[in-house]
Amino acid sequence: MQLPEKRFVASFDVDAQRTFTPICPEELPVEGGDRIGPELNRQAELAGWRLGSKDSHSPEAVWVTEDPDKIGQPGVEGDHVEEHWPVHAVPGTEGFELIPGLPKPADYDFFVWKGVELDMHPYGACYHDMNERISTGVIEWLNERDVSHVLVGGLATDFCVKATALQLKSAGFATVLNLAACRGITEDGVEESLKTMREAGIVTIGSLDELVPAA
Repeated sequence: MQLPEKRFVASFDVDAQRTFTPICPEELPVEGGDRIGPELNRQAELAGWRLGSKDSHSPEAVWVTEDPDKIGQPGVEGDHVEEHWPVHAVPGTEGFELIPGLPKPADYDFFVWKGVELDMHPYGACYHDMNERISTGVIEWLNERDVSHVLVGGLATDFCVKATALQLKSAGFATVLNLAACRGITEDGVEESLKTMREAGIVTIGSLDELVPAA
C-alpha cells in the first residue's frame, strides 16, 4: 500500500497502557501487550502526526466487578456501558501508564483520556460515549490538518483498537490496522474483529513492511 506525504498521515497509539499487559497481571493483561512499543514507534516515523489515548477509570465505576464470571459479560445498566470489567487503568497507578518505550502523553500531537465518568465506558477513542454522540475531538483535529490516512495500533485488537479503527473509517479516513503493533485478548475475538474491520473497508497489514512510504 502506498502512503501519501507524511503530513497527510497520522499514527494512533490506542490505549497502549500497562493495565493491558503482563506488567499488571491483576488488571486486564493481554499476552505480549508490553512488546508492541517498538512497532508503534516505527509506525509513528511514517506519519506526520502522532495521536494517543488512555483509558482513565475510577475504581467506583458502575461496570466494576470482582466476579470472574461476570468479566466481559453484559448486564450493566446504562446507555454508555456494555460489559462488566475489573478495576483497571486507574489514574495514579502503574496500570494507567503507557507501556515502556513510548513517549509521554505531553509529547504526542493529540491525546485522549476516556472513560472518566463513572457510568461511561467507551471503547473507541473518537467518542466519549457508546452511542458515538459526544466527540473527543480526534476526528475534528485530523480533519483540520487534512489528514487522509491513519495507521492504528494498540491494545486490545478486539475491543478498543477495533472500535477506534471503525470510528476513523466511518469518519472517512483511509484506516490501516498494523497487526504487528497490536495484541488481542482472545484468538476468536481477534478473528471476528478482523472480519468486521475488513468488511468495513479497513486495511489490515501484518507489519509496516507492507507499506510504501511517500517518495
